[in-house]
Amino acid sequence: MNTTSRQETQPSANPAATTPEPSRVRVAVLQGGPGSEREVSLRTGEAIAHALHEAGHPVVTVDVRDAGFVLPDDTTIAFIALHGVFGEDGGVQAELEARGIPYTGAGEASSRLAFDKARSKDAFTRANVPTPDSRLLDRSSEHPVPAKLPVVVKPPREGSSVGVHIVRTPADWENALADVFHMSREALVEDFIDGRELTVGILDDTPLPIVEIRPRDGFYNMENKYPWLGGGGGSDYLCPAPIDAATAARVQQAALHAHRALGIEVYSRVDVLLDPHNNPWVLEANTIPGMTTTSLLPKAAEASGLSFTNLCLTILNQSLALRAPNTKTQP
Repeated sequence: MNTTSRQETQPSANPAATTPEPSRVRVAVLQGGPGSEREVSLRTGEAIAHALHEAGHPVVTVDVRDAGFVLPDDTTIAFIALHGVFGEDGGVQAELEARGIPYTGAGEASSRLAFDKARSKDAFTRANVPTPDSRLLDRSSEHPVPAKLPVVVKPPREGSSVGVHIVRTPADWENALADVFHMSREALVEDFIDGRELTVGILDDTPLPIVEIRPRDGFYNMENKYPWLGGGGGSDYLCPAPIDAATAARVQQAALHAHRALGIEVYSRVDVLLDPHNNPWVLEANTIPGMTTTSLLPKAAEASGLSFTNLCLTILNQSLALRAPNTKTQP
């Protein structure tokens, strides 16, 4: 069994009237995880725990490293803040369901589907969601350089742009495959779309304002998402994105269609490219997007008039209604 750390905070004296009754709802925020996004997850978890504590909830933070994590016996609901492996891949959801513990966000099946980029793209295609053409390669075979470059090469089951390569020349091909095959048996090769990088939060089956992402150098990889990890120049974010109303509506509709095609519950953040002809192309849906106060979903929520604390409370309340419907909430 892993070594699990827990830190408990006491509820504030004046809980918000719109939150569940603190005496009935005790929240365990699951953070950390065993994957490459552990440091980001720790920050997400701390931000969520702070917001819920300020709103009047008893909160315990739990550092999860594997399926042996320990929860307090009186836990009402687990707020999942685990990015990547054992968070977005359905692993922790399956474990919580086996224990009979309600949890926030997407369920096991939708999490597994969304986390697997190859399977999710198949689901997009079946549902007529616009998405770049792609193919899946196995590391046991030889793979010649594609006739048409550039292409995007990525592991099908990682998050935060981990292992993503834009292959522009034949010389880049072998290095990209070698890096991806080092972390995965398969590589997803996707047609390159030269366009603006956008992301759309979905909350309560409703698209939030669009965020445009402008990396200061290169593309929106792990380093430019989280420059505090070292090595990246960071990115600039515009929300609402400077896009005309008709195009924005098409982008939001494509994102919502993708969210629904994967059956995602409660909330997600959908990444979209907008090509020079203003056509949206869905790349993937993130079932547990970053939730620090400077992350993209909170930026979109704030642009719609929803504070970070109220975003956390909305996710909590919707998840309680879905998985613990008998839990009382204040009017």
